[in-house]
Amino acid sequence: MNRKNGTTIEIGEFGPIYRQFKGKPKEAIRFLRKVKNGECVRALFRPGFGYIDIVWGEVTDSVKHKGFGLSHIIDKHEKDINNLGYRIEDFIPLIIQFGHISKKRSDEKKVVFESSTFRFVVQVSWNGQSKVFLLTAFSLIKKVRES
Repeated sequence: MNRKNGTTIEIGEFGPIYRQFKGKPKEAIRFLRKVKNGECVRALFRPGFGYIDIVWGEVTDSVKHKGFGLSHIIDKHEKDINNLGYRIEDFIPLIIQFGHISKKRSDEKKVVFESSTFRFVVQVSWNGQSKVFLLTAFSLIKKVRES
């Protein structure tokens, strides 16, 4: 733990741990965009599934759009999400709430939420350590048009 301005700040693997956003995904996403560091634990929730942490993460290759966490999702998909008429802080909670959990694509390390047009990957562990579910990746599925 670290002390700043008379308050205790927990530090985890992803930086500062923010607990004030439990069940408040929109606020958590907006906050992480602002501070660009850390994790908001238990920010997302889906009945029958449980809580999901949101981490800022990092973009490791901005040309190939590689990385993990919210920063990676923003780097790779924000433009497409905006083109669908959504802001990212609205879109992510909707997907987690209403996406189908794919038993075919999920395994002991990840859970996949999907529909015909998107796929969200939620990590079950990080670096081999058990973790509360962690939002790590997202993919818009490109449909092939029939001529």
